Amino acid sequence: MQRLSKLLAIHRTELPPVLLSASYFFTVLCGYNFLRPVREAMGVSGGMNDLRWLFAVTSVVSLVVVLCFGGLVARTNRRKFIPIAYLLVIVCLLLFSGILILDIASGGGLIGSSSETDLSRLVGYVFFVWLSVANLFVTSVFWAFMVDIYTVEQGKRVFAFIGIGGTLGALIGGWATSIISSSTESPYLPVGLMLTGAAFFGLSIFLVLLLDRITGGDAPSSSITREFDSQKVPEVDGPFWEGLRAVLSSPYLLGIGLYVILMAISNTLIYFAQANIVFTNTDTFSERVAGFAQFDALAQALTLITQLFITTHLIKRLGVGWTLSILPAVTILGFATLSIWTAYGVMAIFQAVHRATRYAVARPARETLFSVVSTSEKYKAKPVVDVFLYRGGDLAGVGVEGAFAAIGLSISGIAGATIPLAGIWSLLSLRLARTQDQHKGVADAK
Repeated sequence: MQRLSKLLAIHRTELPPVLLSASYFFTVLCGYNFLRPVREAMGVSGGMNDLRWLFAVTSVVSLVVVLCFGGLVARTNRRKFIPIAYLLVIVCLLLFSGILILDIASGGGLIGSSSETDLSRLVGYVFFVWLSVANLFVTSVFWAFMVDIYTVEQGKRVFAFIGIGGTLGALIGGWATSIISSSTESPYLPVGLMLTGAAFFGLSIFLVLLLDRITGGDAPSSSITREFDSQKVPEVDGPFWEGLRAVLSSPYLLGIGLYVILMAISNTLIYFAQANIVFTNTDTFSERVAGFAQFDALAQALTLITQLFITTHLIKRLGVGWTLSILPAVTILGFATLSIWTAYGVMAIFQAVHRATRYAVARPARETLFSVVSTSEKYKAKPVVDVFLYRGGDLAGVGVEGAFAAIGLSISGIAGATIPLAGIWSLLSLRLARTQDQHKGVADAK
């Protein structure tokens, strides 16, 4: 145990909750990556125009769900609403699976197949929107829990390792989905993948309850986390709209929101290029699931390498601001490369590097920004940023991509258009880091 603590640069007393946190993140992302390729295949099967509309619908649904989520948070503490959130995901997956089984048994087929029914198409589109929203909630809740039980300084040391646990789960989930999808054309493929994802989310509930017990139960934990009263876990009070109001009234939270919007726009441009490649190079639903799963596995493998050899000490050495600015730089370089050399392999590498930077570098740094805000803002304003503003950035990205397609703008034109935005994005990263230091200084003075 002592050798492991030294190897990971984690204090010995911190190791049990950190390992448990990494395992918790493993189950969340492994379960999700059994579902993500199914979502992508369902979304793209109706064509690129339908995919653009799905993105628009997703952004609207996100707003409604964020407000409802705020209402749930206002009435419960984390011991209750985190397990409830994952339990709702499991229930929805069981419902989707049941409907698909009944439709297939009655002679229907999957979306995009020759035997496709109106019901299967509707289920596919609803599943796309639902998972797009649910994914951001399950990961947002996870990181909100992490910044609640670890201090700012601890987060800089342990979040990268915790992220590795999630990446391993995503890599294994994507790799397994690719193998399964490549070996079968069964109409029950999405059902099997949904049920597998549900099982992993069930394991997540067990792990989050265990982690909550370790960090807030009877065992002393003041040396490894913030002090918790085992009988008085902080309630998140206030009406459900306070999350949105907190974001709009705080320049700091607005800055984080703008960072997320710019990130989402770049993600969407890359995503549509990738989706178009898969759509034009595959014929069946299983092939599309396998294609998206292969893209995911490549991205997660590169993410893991980045986390193991780069991320662990990156935030400590560069600071939060410069670490956040790496993603804008990767975006500029990637589009510039595509403008010179447009090929399937280049696209695959670009999206892998971009996603690796986003998850392994930018995400841990961005999550530390929430370490200096109140408990209410972590659980109520944070979902507004992570879900609604993220999806708003997706919607903006769809508009940008659609405008580029309408005027026939080449990839070099897209690259040129992203440079000013990426410059603003980089400056914003540095500004957020300075503001975080100011908030921390005020909190320490108190």
